[in-house]
Amino acid sequence: MELGIGIGWRPEIAAEVESLSGIDWVEAVAENLCADHLPDSLVRLRERGVTVVPHGVALGLGGADRPDPVRLASLAARAELLGAPLVTEHIAFVRAGGPLTASPRLEAGHLLPVPRTWDALDVLCENVRIAQDSLPVPLALENIAALITWPDEELTEGQFLAELVERTGVRLLIDVANLHTNHVNLGQDPAKALDELPVEAIAYVHVAGGVERNGVWHDTHAHPVTAAVLEVLAELRSRVDPPGVLLERDDAFPPAAELAGELDAIRATLRKAAPSAGPRPGPAPASDDSAGTGAGTRTAAPTAVPAGTRDRTAVAQTALLSALVAGTPAPEGFDSRRLRVQGRALAAKRADVVAKVAPELPEILGDGYRAAFLAYAGSRPMSGGYRRDALDFAEHVLIAGGPADPVARRRLTYWWQDRSGARPPRRTTRLVRAARAALVRK
Repeated sequence: MELGIGIGWRPEIAAEVESLSGIDWVEAVAENLCADHLPDSLVRLRERGVTVVPHGVALGLGGADRPDPVRLASLAARAELLGAPLVTEHIAFVRAGGPLTASPRLEAGHLLPVPRTWDALDVLCENVRIAQDSLPVPLALENIAALITWPDEELTEGQFLAELVERTGVRLLIDVANLHTNHVNLGQDPAKALDELPVEAIAYVHVAGGVERNGVWHDTHAHPVTAAVLEVLAELRSRVDPPGVLLERDDAFPPAAELAGELDAIRATLRKAAPSAGPRPGPAPASDDSAGTGAGTRTAAPTAVPAGTRDRTAVAQTALLSALVAGTPAPEGFDSRRLRVQGRALAAKRADVVAKVAPELPEILGDGYRAAFLAYAGSRPMSGGYRRDALDFAEHVLIAGGPADPVARRRLTYWWQDRSGARPPRRTTRLVRAARAALVRK
């Protein structure tokens, strides 16, 4: 399906997205949409004929566990609500622990890389097939950006993706900003990855901005798209004409004119990089004498994950995530410095997202919110979603005797009490809450 040029729809820029000309489609984060109704902005876009694609972030198809049926059903419901032609997710794990390791469940709150090994590929492929059977439309999977790499990997990124496509028939969502990120952080060549992956399987492409700090590239989605990222887009376009290209922006949203300028830069890059004689031919199949090093070393997909593979994957992923969020020792073979950088990034993201889902917390705690949350995050790994994390953080502050200001403490106490029940508050409760909050501020 030809999608064209699109932009990531976010509530903060809904009006700007609607005002942009030349937008063929948008992508919305699936977990941010209700299962039974759409935001008015998306309704208006759909009425104009704009395609909307749901983009999942929480399945964790690269994790050791089989996909959660509830999460799969939720993603399927959003695809049907939107009338979407496909859904997308990530090649990543987002949680670890639990029954396979007889340890507490840990949530990363972020996309973490899977090792490019045959074991991890076996698990991923079975998880993808389970997801494909549960979804009403085709699935495409995105390569992720990483600050860390696993030791003793057996495949390159391109080989790993090629094997995944060969075994499952899944389509690819190639993020050229993530390829650039992995080039800066891990020394991986974007051109080599593009040469090795099956470009004919690309469903669409992501383009996003980031920033380099102290030699580490941060895929922020909060900065303008750089020339280096556009160069990777040009490399991709020289090989294939992608069905769709989408600009992502998740924070520090600029005015509509700046978004339009970035979209124009993407269009110009695609025009200039288009080959004059059609797409460049893909790489030759790997030969059988490349055992242990190439994507051609296995040709038949297993009917099931070999015994013990999920257990080994679970132990390895739990050890890594525990080191990142719980301060346990770095697993053997990992770069401890990079793990510390990744751990700080995970904690900072938790603080940012909690501030968005519970904006009353930074309002109540003022300038002390961020320091208090980072201190909490250093000793309390996330075990549920971000809303649960917000409640746990508020409870932690109250148990510790904070905030020092009695008015702030009363406000935080009321906030926690109103939201810690089993059911969302009814209209009467919300009115009482608003009146009480107004009295507390006086």
